[in-house]
Amino acid sequence: MAKINKFEWNRQLFHIFLGIGIVALLVYDFIDKKIILAVIIIGLILSYLSKKIEIPIINQMLQIFERKEYIKNFPGKGIIFYFIGIYIALLLFPKDIAMASIMVLALGDAVSHLYGLHYGKIRHPLSKTKFVEGTVAGLIFGFIGAFVFLPWHEAFLASLAAMIIEAIEIKTGTEQVDDNLIMPFVAGAAVWAVRLV
Repeated sequence: MAKINKFEWNRQLFHIFLGIGIVALLVYDFIDKKIILAVIIIGLILSYLSKKIEIPIINQMLQIFERKEYIKNFPGKGIIFYFIGIYIALLLFPKDIAMASIMVLALGDAVSHLYGLHYGKIRHPLSKTKFVEGTVAGLIFGFIGAFVFLPWHEAFLASLAAMIIEAIEIKTGTEQVDDNLIMPFVAGAAVWAVRLV
C-alpha cells in the first residue's frame, strides 16, 4: 500500500471542494459561464506574470497546489484547465448535464487518483501509471456526484465514459492532454448523445 504524500492529498482535496463549490454557486445562480470565462482570462494573465515575478499569495498557492514541473513553464496549469473544462461543459450542454459533468470531474478524477495511489494493485490495461481500483472508486464517486442532477442510468453513463477517458493517456505530440479538459466534455457528451437517440 503506497503512502500518498501531503502535496497530493492537498491537491486532490482542493480539486474536490473547488468543484463542489463551483457547482453550488452555479446551481443558485451566484455565478454563470461569463464569470467562469473571466476567471480563466484572469488566470492566464496571472500565469504569464508568475513566470516573470513572484506574486504574493498566488506564489504561495502555486507552491501548495501546483505540480513542480508546471511552475516554471505554465504556472497554474491545473486550475486553469479545470476552469476551461467547466466552461466547455457549461457552453455545450444543458444545465443538468453540465452540473453532472462538473461533479464527475470534481469527485471521479480526484478519488480515482487518491484511491489508486493508496490501494491500487492491479495495473490499468489502458494506462502505465493508473490502477483499476482507482478507476472503480472514481466511477462510484463520479456516479454519486452526477446522480444529484441526472437519472441513475445517465449518471452512471456520464461517470463510466469519463473514467474510461481518464484512464487513457491521450497525447498531442509529446504533451499529455489534461484530464480536466476532457473529462467534463466526455461525461456530458455521453449523456447528450443518449438523449438524442
